[in-house]
Amino acid sequence: MERLPRDLSSLFAQLGEASDETAIARFIATHGPLEGGVQLHEAAFWTPSQAGFLREAMLDDAEWAAIVDALNSELHQRH
Repeated sequence: MERLPRDLSSLFAQLGEASDETAIARFIATHGPLEGGVQLHEAAFWTPSQAGFLREAMLDDAEWAAIVDALNSELHQRH
């Protein structure tokens, strides 16, 4: 079985979002920073299916966990 790359671009594609570098940077700038107590999957801008995917990725320590954690960090930082 071939493993797919797990990076921000592939995560955004999986979530149904624009996945080029410019679109990702715009998304992070538009939606960040999240308040300290807000977990990534709880952010109001996700659809229910996106939030569920992000939550499960972290809870199950899935293949996506590391990149979801990286997105979480990006969205909690001030840029």
